[in-house]
Amino acid sequence: MTSNSGITISLDAMGGDHGPEVVVAGAALALERRPDTRFILYGEQAAVEPVLERFPKLRAASVFHHCDFSVRMDDKPSQALRQGRYKSSMWRTIDAVKTGEADVAVSAGNTGALMAMAKFCLRTMANIERPAIAAIWPTLKGESIVLDVGATIGADAQQLIDFSMMGGAMARTLFGLERPTVGLLNIGVEEVKGQDEIREAGRLLKETPLPGIDYHGFVEGDDLGQGTVDVVVTEGFTGNIALKTAEGTARQIAAYLRAAMTRTWLARAGYILAKGAFDRLRDKMDPSKVNGGVFLGLNGIVIKSHGGADAEGIAAAIDLAYTMARTGLREKIEVDLANYHRRISEEAASVSESSIP
Repeated sequence: MTSNSGITISLDAMGGDHGPEVVVAGAALALERRPDTRFILYGEQAAVEPVLERFPKLRAASVFHHCDFSVRMDDKPSQALRQGRYKSSMWRTIDAVKTGEADVAVSAGNTGALMAMAKFCLRTMANIERPAIAAIWPTLKGESIVLDVGATIGADAQQLIDFSMMGGAMARTLFGLERPTVGLLNIGVEEVKGQDEIREAGRLLKETPLPGIDYHGFVEGDDLGQGTVDVVVTEGFTGNIALKTAEGTARQIAAYLRAAMTRTWLARAGYILAKGAFDRLRDKMDPSKVNGGVFLGLNGIVIKSHGGADAEGIAAAIDLAYTMARTGLREKIEVDLANYHRRISEEAASVSESSIP
């Protein structure tokens, strides 16, 4: 399926809260925007084929493979890995990247199961102990990248440095920045604040500059929305709470606006006059419009779509997958990691030689 000019995306058609009805429709939307995309779809034939037949252009640009097993949204990662390995639509979607049939994988399925299968199937890159999920975060200045937003709980100093390099490579790829700024999420900007792991990572980033990024220092929670830095680095527990809080706050504000705009006839008239502005605000605040978490640190790129995304949200995740594959994100991360560890080895050797009498 992979062509010389286009991008082939493997797609878990059974993933998400709505399954093939939304996933297939999202793929059709994405194909309209990027006609050189090719798809390999995996799922249950009885559920996928009738939907796929409604989109003849997508059908012509796709290959479909039947799978007897689908991972449920409430399955535990260990259960999904044990029962769905090698045969589920989720596993086979990831495996297509491993075998080279696809350039990138997309699923809206169970996050824990997807990460477990991706890590088991693709394995982590050399010198990477833990993968991370990177999210695109709307800010007052545009967009930034936040990672990790839920791959693993906790991280030591070296893992936070790894996240910094991977996030920096993604920012250069996605935003076209030569040296994106990177900040460590902390409870304050002072160097004496925070857990030992964060302070140690900050010290190392300051003393040993990383290739391709500018280390800004510590950032706080309110810097996320301000867009203070291009990349915000944290461990998965804190990052996931921040992500869910931001999504909930966006929905809360949207509900407040709807209630305020329908309270009186004058408010309704004002809403009609300002509808264009409110529509733009809604799109900016809608989590599904900026959809797609990127699994970083694996030997292959996997994109996690929001489980509750509509067709437009699925299309956004596929667009992101296309960009990550087209611009060679994985290769850029590998180069950054190799350069960093070579520098560390050279410095260690230099220190060792200087200590010889």
